[in-house]
Amino acid sequence: MTETATPAPHPSHGTPTAPRVTVRGEAHLEVDPEIARIAITLTARNADRRTTLDDLTRRNATTLDLIKGYGDAVEKLETGTLTIRPELARHGRGERIRAYHGSIQLTATLSDFTVLGELVARLADQELIRVDGPWWALRPTSPHHAAARRQAVQEALQRAREYAEALDTRIGALLELSDTGSVGGATFATATYGGAGAFRSARAESAADAAPIDLEPVRQNVDAQVEAAFTLIPPNLG
Repeated sequence: MTETATPAPHPSHGTPTAPRVTVRGEAHLEVDPEIARIAITLTARNADRRTTLDDLTRRNATTLDLIKGYGDAVEKLETGTLTIRPELARHGRGERIRAYHGSIQLTATLSDFTVLGELVARLADQELIRVDGPWWALRPTSPHHAAARRQAVQEALQRAREYAEALDTRIGALLELSDTGSVGGATFATATYGGAGAFRSARAESAADAAPIDLEPVRQNVDAQVEAAFTLIPPNLG
């Protein structure tokens, strides 16, 4: 039975016959966002619990229809927390309920920024609705992440070659390549629209939809860092 010899691993510190050079490669990209998220909070309040629930249900249906009306511009629409809670009277004995408060939280993700300002304005123009956002971001599968990683690797390779040239030699083999950090994506630029009184006077003056809000996308930073180790052809230092 023959045994196949396993090549001895390269020592982490290098040797005179196989010098080692370790370098870092970095990439910093600034790119346009791919998606924007907005959070919508619907509220209702009434002394009667059933009326509070009915009002909340009606507002939820109206809001969902409004958002879905933008078709493919809305990539994702999600319902978060639904809350119905009693408000107890401040004075008097016993657990006397003064009113019921209801709320529903929605999150919409849009890829078409040309309709974003219009949608935000129309949502904020509705009764007892709060809009937060937008949060600009890249998709997790964005090709910009891979581009940054490739650029970081190329920079590490270029650095290693420059060190080798300084010693009048060449790089030999790649010993190790590690991803020491890859970040990027969401850049937050938030504002709050709607609420108790916002946009109400404009709506009272005209039945037309509120004018679109001018929202400028925030550029996204994508960073990648790698560390690479190479062997060098032994240089002649004589």
